[in-house]
Amino acid sequence: MLAAIANTFSNCFKIPELKSRILFTLMVLAICRLEAVITVPGLNGAALAEFFRQNTASGSSVLGMYSLFTGGALEHCAIGALGIMPYISATIIIQLLTAVVPTLSKLVREEGGRTKIIQYGRYLTVLLCLGQGFVLALGWERPEQIFGQGIGRLVLYPDDWLWWYRIQTTIILTTGTMLLMWLGEQITERGIGNGVSLVITIGILARLPQAVVALKDMFFPGGGIEARFNFGHAIALVLLLAGVIAGVIAITQAQRKVPVQYAQRAVGRKVYSGGTSFMPLRVNYSGVMPIIFAQAILMFPQKIFLFLGQTLSDVENPAAKFFSELFRKLAVNLAEGAFLYIVIYAVMILFFSYFWVATQFNELQIADDLKKNGGYIPGVRPGQATSDYLHNAMSRITLAGAIFLTVIAVIPILLYAELQIPYPVATFFGGTSMLILVGVLLDTMRQMETHLLMRHYDGFLKKGRLRGRF
Repeated sequence: MLAAIANTFSNCFKIPELKSRILFTLMVLAICRLEAVITVPGLNGAALAEFFRQNTASGSSVLGMYSLFTGGALEHCAIGALGIMPYISATIIIQLLTAVVPTLSKLVREEGGRTKIIQYGRYLTVLLCLGQGFVLALGWERPEQIFGQGIGRLVLYPDDWLWWYRIQTTIILTTGTMLLMWLGEQITERGIGNGVSLVITIGILARLPQAVVALKDMFFPGGGIEARFNFGHAIALVLLLAGVIAGVIAITQAQRKVPVQYAQRAVGRKVYSGGTSFMPLRVNYSGVMPIIFAQAILMFPQKIFLFLGQTLSDVENPAAKFFSELFRKLAVNLAEGAFLYIVIYAVMILFFSYFWVATQFNELQIADDLKKNGGYIPGVRPGQATSDYLHNAMSRITLAGAIFLTVIAVIPILLYAELQIPYPVATFFGGTSMLILVGVLLDTMRQMETHLLMRHYDGFLKKGRLRGRF
């Protein structure tokens, strides 16, 4: 099997067009990685990187997750510290607005409307970059308030040059993100795979060497220290990793095929014959979005309660003391890995899975399009009955996808909090990183297989075909 896969990859370089696309993609991704190591002028990136290496617990925070997506650019104070996430955020905001704002919803269906929506997304990306870049510049000014104690001063400019530092850093970070966005679009157009997704993927894979070192230290700590993990733990981790990958692949490609029958119809002088097709309804329709939403929201309450508890502790008042203790307990219970945190996290993933389907899956529009094109679902009346049928079917399969997302998202937290497995290792056993890696690699392999089959080469699978995420 491995020989067949290696032979398939070698066939990719026998097709000139596919070879040039692969080499172009690799070259652009290498440029993207340069953005993660070039430090912003006027900052001591080495000090923050050393702090992150010595304090692996900081990787469990949302800042650690953000650093994961940027491939370590955040902790190096690099020009690509914002990563591609502002563009992703802008795209998500525009998608949600399209579902609720009638003007945008109408624009999408017009000729050239998609181009306008993409243009609005780029404008919004610039605004988000300017805002996030300025906040990040302020954060690097006071690193101990964000990252923890013991970092020291990161800004190398004197105090009377701070405004110059802030403006310069904001512009550089905005430019870095816009360059990443442009490079991602170039990969999509002239390379292989989805460019923006590959930029995120290469950032996640950049943390793999750190995970390998942490994995080695788990079993061979050195320095005469006895290892806490043995051969049995290694077998269990390998089996868990294989199970997680298999489950992610299965759910990512899982879909319910709803049969659709088209009647014979005449348009002008042309007569279109009827036929039978199917409508694929994806089980994991929302992808990785519910996990990102849940993590982004849960990052605030714990810090807010901790701040309130510390503030009220200085007030000489029985009521203030009571609320101070209450807020401190809430902050402890909402820390990542706590039971209450995991319960709220799971409930929010279930909620956002249905929320994303409710805003992005328009069963009324689908039923109307089927009716206009002479299509119907066998046994279901066209119109409102079709819309209700699709709504009920999507609700049922979304529950299965949401439960799967919850399990995948909780696995790294349990490994880190309960089994004390290093966070760089735990992140590759589920969560957003595994979902993104598997989804992007499946999509890229599907595009490569399409090129191979067009030139009469064997694909990656002898039987069946790879199905992409879309």
